[in-house]
Amino acid sequence: MPETAIAEANSPVATHDLVVHNKFDGSVLATLPQCSEADVQVELIRAASATPAAAAMPRHERGRILDTAADLLQERSQKVAELIVAEAGKTIKQARKEVARAVNTLKLSAAETRRNVGEVVPFDSFAGSENRQGWFTREPLGLIAAITPYNDALNLVAHKLGPAIAGGNTVILKPSQLTPLTAILLVDLLREAGLPAEFVTVVLGDRTIAQTIISSKLVRMVSFTGGFATGRAIAANAGIKRLSMELGGNAPVIVFDDADLATAVEACVSGSFWAAGQNCIGAQRILVQRTVFAAFLKDFVAQTAALKTGDPRNEQTDVGPMISNGSAVEAKRKIDDAVVAGAQLLTGGTLNGPVLTPAVLTGVPRNCEAWSEELFAPVVLVEPFDSPEEAIELANDSEYALQAGVFTKDLGRALATAKAIDAGGVMINDSSDYRHDAMPFGGSKYGSMGREGVRFAYEEMTQPKVIAIAS
Repeated sequence: MPETAIAEANSPVATHDLVVHNKFDGSVLATLPQCSEADVQVELIRAASATPAAAAMPRHERGRILDTAADLLQERSQKVAELIVAEAGKTIKQARKEVARAVNTLKLSAAETRRNVGEVVPFDSFAGSENRQGWFTREPLGLIAAITPYNDALNLVAHKLGPAIAGGNTVILKPSQLTPLTAILLVDLLREAGLPAEFVTVVLGDRTIAQTIISSKLVRMVSFTGGFATGRAIAANAGIKRLSMELGGNAPVIVFDDADLATAVEACVSGSFWAAGQNCIGAQRILVQRTVFAAFLKDFVAQTAALKTGDPRNEQTDVGPMISNGSAVEAKRKIDDAVVAGAQLLTGGTLNGPVLTPAVLTGVPRNCEAWSEELFAPVVLVEPFDSPEEAIELANDSEYALQAGVFTKDLGRALATAKAIDAGGVMINDSSDYRHDAMPFGGSKYGSMGREGVRFAYEEMTQPKVIAIAS
């Protein structure tokens, strides 16, 4: 996620009210009180004091609460989707899908309470320990600080709260300043489902408030999704505690000459412009074998140009607003800089307030920001390659490596390419932006620290405790 968006998200003074705006028309959705540093210290003590009760809650009760919250979310899915549209700017079709994913995330978290409880330890596998037997359990860490972004304002909160609750922890949640209403709604549903209020605390405030939370010795783990500069600051200030951070990407997609081009084009258009490109695993650099480059590019540009932009409430809209006017202007600047450096803009790149029409660039020099940095905008680069070795070299030409995509009908080529790409996940015959909420999710290069995905986050948020019995 770009740091400009994070700066905007944290701009209000902590003791002032936070005004939440509709991202398309700018109307005021709500005015919320923010915390002072003194308020946060009180909330930290309150949340930490609740950790024994959270740990003592039976697993079946944790599971019941999460399942019930999922059911409540499903029942109210249309209203929740409408809130996401207003607060985050996603189109209504995309918002409905995010709600469905969040329901699944909570259900997966409920299942984790009942299955991932520990293992028997085979003590007799080592000579001299034949008279011992025992096991290890998975125990809660305690108080977890969760800091969430704006681009998946519901499901990424669910990815932190669900596993944390399943593991018997308490949470202090600081959602994005741009999308706090959706996070608060999810917490309210959890409380309606029976979660004690002190088990999850929502805190709103600026960077000072975030730093107070992060540096507190009461916090046992920080789970953060956001920008690289903020991630560095967290690592520098957190002290001795567990960190899990997902800091963005610059996803490549490789299209070989034997690929089904129609499938590749359709998947890459969706993968590039879903959520107005504000997607950490969205396709940013599409690399196409030169023998099919012209054919791919022609169809890709045509389908991109046909996307409908504008009001995200409209069922026909494909691409809604970016999170703010400032983010849209910054994305437009990077497009213009690339063109000045020699790139061609083939379609899009027109600003209308916070709406940026989907842009396709080619011939982008590798020293441009558009190539080397995460754009987090409806902007994609399409470039040719001649050999598999060149494709892999180009794909790996980034400090950030969350996911990648490969299109080919040759299974051997697909697997060899997937092995050679340095990324946390490689999607074969799909865009880089596919994610199933049960799979491990995280990067493999700079910014990789821990894994999300319900089971894997649950394990990050718990710790083994061994019981050994000598007879």
